[in-house]
Amino acid sequence: MKVSEYNQLFSLLIFVITGIVIGILFDVFRIIRKSFKTSDFITYIEDILFWFLSGCVLLFSIFTFNYGEIRVYIFIGLLFGLIIYLLTLSKYFIKVNVAILNFVKKIVYYPIQIINKFIVKPLYFLLDKISKKGSEFTKIAIKKAKKNKITKIYDKIDE
Repeated sequence: MKVSEYNQLFSLLIFVITGIVIGILFDVFRIIRKSFKTSDFITYIEDILFWFLSGCVLLFSIFTFNYGEIRVYIFIGLLFGLIIYLLTLSKYFIKVNVAILNFVKKIVYYPIQIINKFIVKPLYFLLDKISKKGSEFTKIAIKKAKKNKITKIYDKIDE
């Protein structure tokens, strides 16, 4: 083999690895979607971000390892790497990372649930009771004011 053939074989291998990296990037966005419920708008933003990042990875690889030259074997390597990754490692990568993310979510949400149960709910209950008592006091004060004709005095002042 000539030196240029080795260079092309090396470039092919690099773009197989680039295809695997783009597959991992794709799975990262799939993991986020499985772990967190997002609106359609956020999904569109995620899609745009995925394509932007994968384009950056591809351009970086083309300019770094292939001197900016676009050859057919680049696309063959990308497709081959992506297919290899999606058929072999993708399923396990997603399962492991979704499990890790769900575990972390439980760790983070547990203190929030405790705070909600023992602090926020009783506080809302107390505030609700206080506001009901406050509205009863206000009604009584208005009745007394009407009896004492205090409101008529205020009406005269306003004129």
